[in-house]
Amino acid sequence: MIHVIASIRVKKGSLEEYAALFKANVPNVLAEDGCLRYTPCLDADTGWKAQEQDPRRITIVEQWASMDALQAHSRAPHMAEFRRIAGHLVEDVSLRVLETA
Repeated sequence: MIHVIASIRVKKGSLEEYAALFKANVPNVLAEDGCLRYTPCLDADTGWKAQEQDPRRITIVEQWASMDALQAHSRAPHMAEFRRIAGHLVEDVSLRVLETA
């Protein structure tokens, strides 16, 4: 199984707009072959000193049946369209692609 943690920092004042565009695309991604989970998340307020919090960051927690399924996701037409309409709101992206130990 493949796990992805995608951390997306948006431009100031853009979190609500980006989150709405993202959520509108979630059903398309969940319908892809091999997509097991695709969940947008925001930082929870725990009060823990070790926790990094950023009010401009949305983190996507993903699970894929295989690396092939993840690769196909990156080439999906709806993802190209999402990047086209939401890309201008993004300041930074970092990815962690993990395999089950």
